[in-house]
Amino acid sequence: MTDWTGAQTRAREWFEALRDSICAAFEAIEREAGSDARFEYTSWQREDDGSGGEPGGGVRGLMKGRVFEKVGVNVSTVGGTFSPQFAASINGASVEQPEFTATGISLVAHMANPQVPAVHMNTRFLTTTKAWFGGGADLNPPLPREEDTADFHAAFKAACDPFGEDRYPRFKAWADDYFYIPHRKVHRGVGGIFYDHLECADEARFEAEFAFTRAVGEAFLDIFPTIVRRRMAESFTPADKAVQLEWRGRYAEFNLVHDRGTLFGLKTGGNIDAILMSLPPEATWN
Repeated sequence: MTDWTGAQTRAREWFEALRDSICAAFEAIEREAGSDARFEYTSWQREDDGSGGEPGGGVRGLMKGRVFEKVGVNVSTVGGTFSPQFAASINGASVEQPEFTATGISLVAHMANPQVPAVHMNTRFLTTTKAWFGGGADLNPPLPREEDTADFHAAFKAACDPFGEDRYPRFKAWADDYFYIPHRKVHRGVGGIFYDHLECADEARFEAEFAFTRAVGEAFLDIFPTIVRRRMAESFTPADKAVQLEWRGRYAEFNLVHDRGTLFGLKTGGNIDAILMSLPPEATWN
């Protein structure tokens, strides 16, 4: 098996740098709104699963402010072995070869003003007998605006296009398919991009897919603060807030029933608070 230790270190360092940039940008928005809210960071260590490798851990960043009602930005780097039942469902893993490593960043922001869309972003690098990148971002407005949707998609199209003109339409369609709640027959939001299993068969492919993953992170850092600033001072009504709370219930349903990242974290001994930081602070069900 290829030794991906150096590649994992580079990916982890990038995810940590992206986290720092995103948190600084979100804190700057809070200051503009007259709030002194800051991220609080909690480190955690994964329990040793007896595989003999480094179990790893991560850092959960959480902020509750005037604009960001609840935003979590997590970076984790873990390793070990999958359970026999779970191994067969993971690219490149099996009962006979259940070893894995994973490093990534995961972000979910729930906003105080329902005029401001919530958002999710995640990028990750995993190794089993194979190595690959995955990730994406999707916009989740309770009250959709065509301008915001168009700008969000344009930012990720611009990130995708240098790596192949087929990427944006393929990854957009993948997001539309993935971020869908079958039992409600509705999409979770207005989409974005989703990708997985961008395999790195050699160093050249690693460099190409790592560059793409960095472009995705940079696109998010550029466009989402722009959308937040555009909407955060707009007025809203109690009816708007009610729509937001009901929509948050749909968001929670998706994350608890269908989300791969939630399942992966729970199946690999991740930190429960970090895994479930994606859940909204308030929600309603009719």
